[in-house]
Amino acid sequence: MGVSNKTPEFLKMNPIGKVPVLETPEGPLFESNAIARYVARMKADNPLYGSSLIEYAHIEQWIDFSATEVDANLGKWLYPRLGFYPYVAVSEEAYVAALKRALGALNTHLASNTYLVGNSVTLADIVMSCNLYPGFTQIMTKSFTSEFPHVERYFWAMVNQPNIKKVMGHVKQAESVPPVQKRNAAPKEKKVKEVKKEDPKPKPVEKAEEEEEAPKPKPKNPLDLLPPSKMILDDWKRLYSNTKTNFREVAIKGFWDMYDPEGYSLWFCDFKYNKENTVSFVTMNKVGGFLQRMDLCRKYAFGKMLVIGSEPPFKVKGLWLFRGPEIPKFVMEECYDMALYEWTKVDISDAAQKERVSAMIEDLEPFEGEALLDAKCFK
Repeated sequence: MGVSNKTPEFLKMNPIGKVPVLETPEGPLFESNAIARYVARMKADNPLYGSSLIEYAHIEQWIDFSATEVDANLGKWLYPRLGFYPYVAVSEEAYVAALKRALGALNTHLASNTYLVGNSVTLADIVMSCNLYPGFTQIMTKSFTSEFPHVERYFWAMVNQPNIKKVMGHVKQAESVPPVQKRNAAPKEKKVKEVKKEDPKPKPVEKAEEEEEAPKPKPKNPLDLLPPSKMILDDWKRLYSNTKTNFREVAIKGFWDMYDPEGYSLWFCDFKYNKENTVSFVTMNKVGGFLQRMDLCRKYAFGKMLVIGSEPPFKVKGLWLFRGPEIPKFVMEECYDMALYEWTKVDISDAAQKERVSAMIEDLEPFEGEALLDAKCFK
């Protein structure tokens, strides 16, 4: 950008000079959505474009919505603050209001749909995720997006899809709205100390500069600094996975023999919005997305999530074992799903709570008088 796209060769492909441009055997192609459509349709039966004419139309509908309602309004809010366009406070208010209307419509659609179209990822989801990305990472803070919980769930589920995560990497939400920058403000150049020839001792200066630029060691996770525990989490996970018969006598007994209340804590969680769980596969996908996003604490946790009920609305309840006496702070901060649940610390001196823990680990059915629709394990 700003270098190779100004060359005569590039301008011959695209006189406007925009990026990206895709060079194809049939000629160059610009505009990112056009390129995405071209690549997705290179294979005639690509599921990214749906399985019917109406699904194809809905995919096109959401791609256009993403470009004209989400991306456009996000850009008009974000880019003036970054100094790319003149900043006008009154205009910003209008664009933020328009963006909220768009996200509200999207939130309503996602309340009963895991994906934008159908039951799997399509090109519409890829485009929408890419257009939401600069918003979530640069300007839409948690206090802003919490108004749209289904959009939040959808975005974090998408960016944690393995093939998307390979491209986007670890995504972290913006912590504050960027201050307004002066338009076209040039970045400050780093001053490099010039070592004159007559300087008798240039090497120590170079060494000092190298030491100054050396990367700082990554701080340790506070959980790694806790006193050693008699409970080895991997041993428990191995016992859980390998026990195929007599589960109550072998695995459950083994769990309580291993459990260390000084080094670990147990927590019940209950989904706050069970009335929304009206579609079985959407509810199960919601839980699956939560477990995906909990991958950041796999080294320090074990969990069971149950979807309960034979008819809607379905209840979502869980049991979690965490390293340390409290739920790790970094998990509460980085996994937005945590705020969607009520968390209650287990009192193992209470026989009823202890039995409830055992029943959840075992996937005991009926659970509290109701059928189990699904049970998922995090280990």
